[in-house]
Amino acid sequence: MIKYKGNCHCGNINFSFEHNKIESGLRCNCSICRRKGAVMSEFTLTPAEIEIKAKQDVLSVYQFDTKVAKHYFCNTCGIYPFHETMRIPGNYRVNLGCIDNIDTNELHIDIFDGKSI
Repeated sequence: MIKYKGNCHCGNINFSFEHNKIESGLRCNCSICRRKGAVMSEFTLTPAEIEIKAKQDVLSVYQFDTKVAKHYFCNTCGIYPFHETMRIPGNYRVNLGCIDNIDTNELHIDIFDGKSI
């Protein structure tokens, strides 16, 4: 297992988790993900598997439609570091672009058809 560390651009939100080597990512074509353009983890993490540290009052959440998924972002720099999924409520996918030492341009990227859900 590898310990991964990530953060938003300004560093007010930090997260870490352990996982096998990350060699691929996921893009979703739903209305919000298409606009964010982020490469997300294909795997999900339970709350016990991800450690999130955020300065007080900087972690904001955006919800729409069914309001099951929670899209978190830093209200200082605007970066989206992770979200709670709609398909597995309470579990997280992380924005691989926020993780130290991962170049998302070098990953195999799968497309998830979220707009059809």
